[in-house]
Amino acid sequence: MSVLAIDAGTTGVTAVVVEDDGTIAATGYQEFAQHFPHPGWVEHAPEEIWQATLEATRAVLKKYDASRLRAIGITNQRETILLWDRETLGSPRRAIVWQDRRTADICTRLRDEGHEERVTELTGLRLDPYFSGTKLMWLAEHEPHTWALVESGRYAVGTVDSYLVARMTRGTYHVTDVSNACRTLLFDLAKGDWSDELCRLFGVPRDALPELVPNWGEIATTDPRSFLDLSLPVAGMAGDQQSALFGQTCFDEGDSKCTYGTGSFILTNTGGTLERSEAGLLSTAAWRSPDGDLTYALEGAIFVTGAAVQWLRDGLQIVGSAAETAAIAATVPDSQGVVFVPALTGLGAPHWDPHARGLIIGLTRGTTRAHIVRATLEAIAFEVRDVLETLPARAALRVDGGASANDLLCQIQADQIGVPVERPAIVETTALGAAFLAGLGTGVWSSTDELRETWRLDRRFEPSGDRSGPDEAHGRWLEAVSRSKDWAR
Repeated sequence: MSVLAIDAGTTGVTAVVVEDDGTIAATGYQEFAQHFPHPGWVEHAPEEIWQATLEATRAVLKKYDASRLRAIGITNQRETILLWDRETLGSPRRAIVWQDRRTADICTRLRDEGHEERVTELTGLRLDPYFSGTKLMWLAEHEPHTWALVESGRYAVGTVDSYLVARMTRGTYHVTDVSNACRTLLFDLAKGDWSDELCRLFGVPRDALPELVPNWGEIATTDPRSFLDLSLPVAGMAGDQQSALFGQTCFDEGDSKCTYGTGSFILTNTGGTLERSEAGLLSTAAWRSPDGDLTYALEGAIFVTGAAVQWLRDGLQIVGSAAETAAIAATVPDSQGVVFVPALTGLGAPHWDPHARGLIIGLTRGTTRAHIVRATLEAIAFEVRDVLETLPARAALRVDGGASANDLLCQIQADQIGVPVERPAIVETTALGAAFLAGLGTGVWSSTDELRETWRLDRRFEPSGDRSGPDEAHGRWLEAVSRSKDWAR
């Protein structure tokens, strides 16, 4: 038996087939367009996300016998918010993406009105444009005709997972899970349900929101007319970072992982305890079992890491692909004092400054593209170190995501944090987690203990013994970060 996992990320959709031994049998991928209508704004066309999902899945089905599939798991970029017509499934506007900064002023207004303490108490989050609630408030204020159809019940509101389930099931189901719901600013973490108080604060009708379902179990069934002739249970759902935590088999309290994607996200499993951070980390829901048990996590969310490499490729055009950054950076022993702060969409944890902007400092006549590329890899490691220093010490850090295939980055990371970095044999753990959830929900795997046995180490990166070099470089980084802050206010 095998499971189809759909990973609807920020820049594209990946479809994978995972066998019952935890190996990947087939993969498909399709990028979709990024839309930037104004500086600091980021949007996706929902129809383009759906078409990318179909194309990625078609690519898999050309390589794999669909009759062997037992279930579907879905994982997704979390804080992106969409509207769609419940009848036609068409969307009246583009989705507002998690990276979008347009609601910075709304966040400031709510903060000035004294709401942040209560919002944080209920949600574990901060008032930041990153999260979905202020995006919906912006839509109500700036697009009242569209919002009127949300209030009348014509348009549904949801995250990418709920949108994909609606498309796969011909609009039969409007569902999401706790790991996505808890990123909306509308979810009460302690109660594990939508909050009427928060819905009133942000002006969102509760009836427009999806039904909350467990992270595994038979949640919905796809309509073959809508989804490539497949009639399968959607049996696992989770936001991308919680899915990666599950895919890394971090089932025990204290287990941690770092995913290098468009951004980087460090999650630590806190079990059934809702822990609060005084150091800029977010309290979040990890997953909920079919019997209702809720597992929590602490999260450090870094907005731009892999996206910085993508910017080198597409914006500056100084690299041809992300894969060649390691070779280019390795041609120089260090960044020669160049520091890149990739605050291209503000700063996330632990600094939290939506008005920060990107900065490259330390340039001289001797600076080459290799120094800038190396400074980019170092910046990713510095950002992760900043978050990890707010958490208890650990024996090792498990890493995954596309950039974890970069050996130089993993070594720089180990040197910066002073503990080994462990890379699994399968680094696409976001999709793997969705498959594990769906397989757990349909009997492909009987328990988390059985899932844990599928984890395999690819390589362990040991830190260098000398701390002076990494610490000095990190000190320069912190000085550069301070200079990047508050730039766009």
